[in-house]
Amino acid sequence: MPEPTQKETVEVDLGGRTVAVRKGGLYDRYRMKTDLDDIAQDPRVSGVDFFRRLPKARVDSPIGSTLTPNFYYAISTARLTMLAPSRAIRSRLPRELAPLEIAPGVGLVSVMFFRYDVCDIDFYTEAAVGIAVKPARHGRLGAFDLVTGLKNEHLDSYVLSLPVSTEIAQVRGHDGYGFPKWVTGLDVDIDPQRTEARVANDTGGTDLALHAATPRQSTYRSGERVGSLTSYTSINGAWHSTLSQTNVLSAGTTRLPRDIQLDVGEGRMADDLRSLKPIRTIQLDVMTQGQLALHMPVPTSVPNPSK
Repeated sequence: MPEPTQKETVEVDLGGRTVAVRKGGLYDRYRMKTDLDDIAQDPRVSGVDFFRRLPKARVDSPIGSTLTPNFYYAISTARLTMLAPSRAIRSRLPRELAPLEIAPGVGLVSVMFFRYDVCDIDFYTEAAVGIAVKPARHGRLGAFDLVTGLKNEHLDSYVLSLPVSTEIAQVRGHDGYGFPKWVTGLDVDIDPQRTEARVANDTGGTDLALHAATPRQSTYRSGERVGSLTSYTSINGAWHSTLSQTNVLSAGTTRLPRDIQLDVGEGRMADDLRSLKPIRTIQLDVMTQGQLALHMPVPTSVPNPSK
């Protein structure tokens, strides 16, 4: 499915920065206060009950006054989970964070691709290289954290790179959330048969690309399977945590996948992935239908760095 063509744009202010958004799009019309009854009429959206149970709140932020959470009404995602040496992972983590290890000296890293078809800030695509970390709420790893992390039911992460396809997603993500975001060419196409994604580098070549058979999908009622991701970022020198909640509607997993091709080219994502020295891919998770609520970051405490 090709990316929708944006023929006309309007300019909006985000914390003093002027950003072009699609004229007549959801952000232009609603400024995050989207009418759920309107969204329910969109044939791409399976329903809005998940969002009716998540009232929005107005907060002040580096991008100005805004409503949170940001709602994503129709999304699809792919995640490759890989083993990597803890030594390489630690070289890329702030001292306050520690890798989630599945065995001594072995941690988890991931490459992720996202397609947001219907969203409060309009259509965009995204990709990420991330590291699974121990929850900052305690210093010791519990068995619960490891099991839920491997199942992708609850993950704590630190993101190294997070390119996006639109300017509003870049400004909100970088200025508002503290994520390492930039705008680039980024195609993500996910259906029940194939999962295809490509991130372009500065010269139009391939940074990262994925070609894979989509794992067999299982369907879930809205609210039956809700996962969460906590990401840690430093904003103006202070640690924050960002919570995202995923309402899984159709998803599948392949362990030790063979029918995949990950092209690691030249660019910021490729450099980040190579620096982690991944050993092997242990899992492919693809969600062909889902929904997401992304909360604004909140201040959090993290352990003091070990001396």
